[in-house]
Amino acid sequence: MEKTWRWFGKKDKITLSMLRQIGVEGIVTALHEVPNGEIWTKEAILDLKQYIESYGLRWSVVESLPVVESIKYAGPDRDEQIERYKISLQNLGECGVHTICYNFMPVIDWIRTDLHHKWDDGTTSLYFDYARFAYFDIKILKREGAEKAYDQDVLKKVEELDKVMTDADKDELIDSIIVKTQGFVNGNIKEGDLNPVSIFKKLLSLYDGITKDDLRENMRYFLDAIMPVCDKYDMKMCVHPDDPPYQVLGLPRIVCNAEDIRWFLGAVKNPHNGLTFCAGSLSSGAHNNLPEMAAEFAERTHFVHLRSCKLLGGGNFIEAPHTGGRAQLVELIRIFENVNPELPMRVDHGKEMLGDDEKGYNPGYSFHGRMLALGQVDGMMAVVKDELKNA
Repeated sequence: MEKTWRWFGKKDKITLSMLRQIGVEGIVTALHEVPNGEIWTKEAILDLKQYIESYGLRWSVVESLPVVESIKYAGPDRDEQIERYKISLQNLGECGVHTICYNFMPVIDWIRTDLHHKWDDGTTSLYFDYARFAYFDIKILKREGAEKAYDQDVLKKVEELDKVMTDADKDELIDSIIVKTQGFVNGNIKEGDLNPVSIFKKLLSLYDGITKDDLRENMRYFLDAIMPVCDKYDMKMCVHPDDPPYQVLGLPRIVCNAEDIRWFLGAVKNPHNGLTFCAGSLSSGAHNNLPEMAAEFAERTHFVHLRSCKLLGGGNFIEAPHTGGRAQLVELIRIFENVNPELPMRVDHGKEMLGDDEKGYNPGYSFHGRMLALGQVDGMMAVVKDELKNA
């Protein structure tokens, strides 16, 4: 597989010259400065593409060309927004960038409650504490009917937390869940926004009455509309699984498990409609068997995220070392190297270590932690390639 790295543009503290030195081959990036819903121009695409190529690298994957909320909930400007999306796709294709990772998660992308959870060795990882998330939902967001989504054990923990949570604790939880993990990836909320909870509640209200079937139909509508452009310009669309892969905040989520993936691949059978196989997102759901899913969906997978989560019970999970957790990365590499060895792959959500925490990197996107992960995964890939060669 192609070794790629998510890079956040010319202002990223991790430079392309650094990435060349650690064996990165392809870059995963986006026009992060372009507001959601605006057209990506050829001029802007070529400027970034040529900048990447000047370092001897290639722009392998767009992550992401955001799908605006009104496409997801079928707002009155849905068709206008889809037309803009199609123009951006055409411009990317004409500029030679052909793989698009996107998501269809309503309102919120990946969710964590702690961005710096400490391990015994002094490193830190991203962490999801289900009770603290429930506390945010019930006590901070105060979502109507939120209590019905949680069992009595979780509700008891929420009440216990409420006795000890300070205003600073609450602000940190808000920052972790809806600000720091969202804003740097073209999110709906960014750092500096006043009263992010109020903004978030308004966004949630856009989905009042939207069911899982409704969201599925809206995804099918979107994919049907863009497939002619994908066919003409060979654009590979690969949706990212929901993270975590289950329903949250009363929102419908539709890429959580094998049945969901079968549905959207079957709803639009065009081979340009495909999957980003994110081992981390999928492994944070106990219901998912990743080797089985990789074997079933390898031919419709256009991009792979290799990371792993460890389940801790009670709905809690942590980003595990890339050699551990429940994702079984070696087995996944065997499957993908056998079916499609040219797939772009990136390591993801590395630990913070060796001063990463002092560099101001985006949450989950450390340098040293991801460099270690890339070395570990590169070693796994080398072993698998030797196995296939000698088979």
